[in-house]
Amino acid sequence: MASVFPGATWKKSKRSGSESQCVEVADVMSTRAGMVIRDSKDPDGPALLVDSESFHAFIAYVRRV
Repeated sequence: MASVFPGATWKKSKRSGSESQCVEVADVMSTRAGMVIRDSKDPDGPALLVDSESFHAFIAYVRRV
């Protein structure tokens, strides 16, 4: 799935350190798709595509709890 977004810049939390059990996100707004989320252990595996509004609402919720 990563090849579907070849120009994506993947990022993971600075708090994850060297741990390999993380998720990575990429902003693909240039394609009007939104945000893509994948498992850092399987960068060529499946990725979850969500619109930016939903992604940012999720992040805001996680920060509150």
